[in-house]
Amino acid sequence: MDYVIEMLNIRKEFPGIVANDNINLQVKKGEIHALLGENGAGKSTLMNVLFGLYQPEKGEIRVRGEKANITDPNVANALGIGMVHQHFMLVDTFTVTENIVLGSEPKKGLTVDIKRAEKEVKELSERYGLNVDPKAKIRDISVGMQQRVEILKTLYRGAEILIFDEPTAVLTPQEIKELIDIMKSLVKEGKSIILITHKLKEIMEVCDRCTVIRKGQGIGTLDVSETNPTELASLMVGREVSFSTEKTPAVPKETYLSIKDLRVKDVRGVEMVKGLNLEVRAGEIVGIAGVDGNGQSELIEAIAGLRKTDSGTIQLHEKVITNLTPRKVTEAGVSHIPQDRHKFGLVLDFPIGENMVLQSYYQEPFSKKGVMNFKNIYKKAKELIEEYDVRTPDVFTKARSLSGGNQQKAIIGREVDRSPDLIIAAQPTRGLDVGAIEFIHKKLIEERDKGRAVLLLSFELEEIMNLSDRIAVMFDGKIVAQVKPEETNEQDLGLLMAGNIDQKAGGQ
Repeated sequence: MDYVIEMLNIRKEFPGIVANDNINLQVKKGEIHALLGENGAGKSTLMNVLFGLYQPEKGEIRVRGEKANITDPNVANALGIGMVHQHFMLVDTFTVTENIVLGSEPKKGLTVDIKRAEKEVKELSERYGLNVDPKAKIRDISVGMQQRVEILKTLYRGAEILIFDEPTAVLTPQEIKELIDIMKSLVKEGKSIILITHKLKEIMEVCDRCTVIRKGQGIGTLDVSETNPTELASLMVGREVSFSTEKTPAVPKETYLSIKDLRVKDVRGVEMVKGLNLEVRAGEIVGIAGVDGNGQSELIEAIAGLRKTDSGTIQLHEKVITNLTPRKVTEAGVSHIPQDRHKFGLVLDFPIGENMVLQSYYQEPFSKKGVMNFKNIYKKAKELIEEYDVRTPDVFTKARSLSGGNQQKAIIGREVDRSPDLIIAAQPTRGLDVGAIEFIHKKLIEERDKGRAVLLLSFELEEIMNLSDRIAVMFDGKIVAQVKPEETNEQDLGLLMAGNIDQKAGGQ
């Protein structure tokens, strides 16, 4: 059998943890090969070894049958291996072309031949159906477009083997569909793709074979055509996983959150929330459904105190919390699981233990007269880390060293533990595996059943349908319809999200 990549008995250790424990991975030419595993299972580490970012303690890598010593990414590029990272490696202020050719610029004498570069980028993007504007600045294009730039960066360097690290974690459903088409066309061109993911639906749709990793060990490789999501899920987490969220009907009580005629602008000064009205009651989960960019992020940030509003009111019980500082909003009884966990959820260079008390470190028992009590802080952190199954070598490990899923579980533990009246859960399961998703959904339902009000923002329609007791559809800065999940389906919801409003759908 001709394999384009062989990773044999790869072992990679970090202080206190064996990330890859004698793993084997064999990829055939012209296939899309999934690398499946829980958050923190060692998938990205294995691919960072293949891309030359890490050196393994043991094991051998063969590329097209030849033994390879991949000491850094330049060696990987020379061997035709390219990697599209989960967190994009792009310069915001540069154009699309400047980012793609960076480090491999075509020269005209001693200067960069930008005209030639733009022409090459345009030809390359047209050849692969990755239509991007070569002159656009990165900061002005969507996340989906930025990802295309990352893919073009690898193709420009002649990559024949592409590694995609969780490529759909930050994409809208439409962008995911486009990316799947792009991957299929790349394989038709003779490329081979390794897809790091834990989205079973995508594996079933696009992959030929799948290698499963659990807790740093290889579990096996399967033909996708001969397996199913249930089998893959149980191989991945080592137990059976429920895909549907079990919950009793909600018993909503008094109104906790009341938003009236709210208007909010984005960073550019464009009005994104346009006179919005919404209520969330105790004991219910209200899901906000909408295509990204219709004002959802600005709405959430305004409630949490992270963005100033222009007019209208946000009320929690009888207290008006409009334009209060984030700390005052928190103290009023609001917990916020932010959609950007790195920007708003964690201090990445602080130990994970200290991140667990970011909302309450200044209060007793964590502080007294301005002096912090680290014994109590780390005691509390240990309890939460255990309860929420945050996988970390210890409480002193820096937050940035944890996998995305474990960072997310830490934030949810911190926010839920404070017994708030209102929990804002924005993209709470973005980038999480099925086991972690099941756990977080259960937690949110438990909080609802304790009488909390939960406001859920998610771009995953399945999650909105599964978790919500009531769905508020947001389009062009307003709630245009409110429906119950049992009285609608994903197709009808999609139409509402696109602005096709049925008069019976109870808008504002």
